[in-house]
Amino acid sequence: MEHFSKDFSIGACEGQKVVDGETMPLVLQPPEPTRNDVESLVSTLKKNKDWFEQMLIKNSAILLRGFNVQNAVEFNDIVEAFEWDDIRYVGPAPRTHIHKRVWTANEGPLSEFIYYHHEMVLIKEFPKQVILFCETPPPEGGQTPFVPSFRVTERMLEEFPEAVEEMEANGLKYTFTAPSKNSTGSMRGRGWEDAFASSDRAIAEQRANALGMDVEWLEDGSMKTILGPRSLTRVFEGRKGRRMWFNTVVGMHGKEHSSVSMADGSEIPDNVVNRCQEIIEEESIQFKWEKGDVLFFDNYALLHGRRPSAAPRRVLVATCK
Repeated sequence: MEHFSKDFSIGACEGQKVVDGETMPLVLQPPEPTRNDVESLVSTLKKNKDWFEQMLIKNSAILLRGFNVQNAVEFNDIVEAFEWDDIRYVGPAPRTHIHKRVWTANEGPLSEFIYYHHEMVLIKEFPKQVILFCETPPPEGGQTPFVPSFRVTERMLEEFPEAVEEMEANGLKYTFTAPSKNSTGSMRGRGWEDAFASSDRAIAEQRANALGMDVEWLEDGSMKTILGPRSLTRVFEGRKGRRMWFNTVVGMHGKEHSSVSMADGSEIPDNVVNRCQEIIEEESIQFKWEKGDVLFFDNYALLHGRRPSAAPRRVLVATCK
C-alpha cells in the first residue's frame, strides 16, 4: 500500500481486472465522506499531481468515483488541475465544444458500437491522456470498454508471428473519406470543414498535409485522406518496454468510408483481421458508468470504444498532451 496516497481511498468497480499485476481501472474515492466535493478533489489532485501521473502510467486507467462532479465546468476544473497542454481533436467523430477544454464525446448514433482505438492514432501528434466525464449515465449499455494494447500484440505474435512482422516491416496505409459538412447520422460523420477549421479547400489541404496526410478531392466535395506508411506497433518510454498495438487495422478494414492495407498496397488477410477482432474483445475491460465518474486513460497504453447504448447518455471528453 506504500504506492497509494493517503488523500484517496482505494475502491473497486464491477468489471475491474488485474493485468500483469496492475489493477485496471484503479478506482480512487474520497478518503472520508466530508471530502467528496469538487473543490477538495481539485486541491488534492494539484497536491498529488506527480503521484497521480505515475499511477496513470502504472495502471493505464484511473476512475475517480464519488466526488459529486456535476457538469462541464467542474470537469474542466479537474482537467486543468494537472496543467497538461490541450490538444485539438482531429478525427472523424462529430463533436461539439461545451466549455473551455471540454467537448462532447462522439455524437454518432447511440445504437452503434464505436470500435476500439487509440485516440488520434493515425495523426503525427496524438494525446497522451484522454479524460472522460459521465454527466448522464445511460439506463442500459453505453459502457466505455478499454483494452490493454500490449496484450493484443502479445497474443497476435503468438498466433500470427509472420503476419505481424510482415505488417510491421511493410508499414500500413490508411484512407478515409470525409464529407464537407458534419453529420451526426454516423459515428464517423465529421466533415472536413469542421475537422480542419476552414471551408477553403487549399487551407484544409495545407492543414491536412501538416498532420501527415495526403489529400484527394472527390467530385461530391468530399475529401479523401491517405496516411502512410504507419507502424503497426509502438513502444513508449516508461511502460516496461511493452509493444503497443498502436493501429486501427480492425476498425478501418473493409469499412464503407475507410480502408487499410500494407503500405505497398497488398491486402491484410481477412483471417488475421477477424482473429485480431476476437482477441481485442476477449481482452476488454468495462464497468457501468455512474453519474459524476471521471475516467483517465493513458492513450499510449489503451484502446477504447463505446458500447451501444439506450438514451439518454452524455459523456464529455478532454484530450491532453
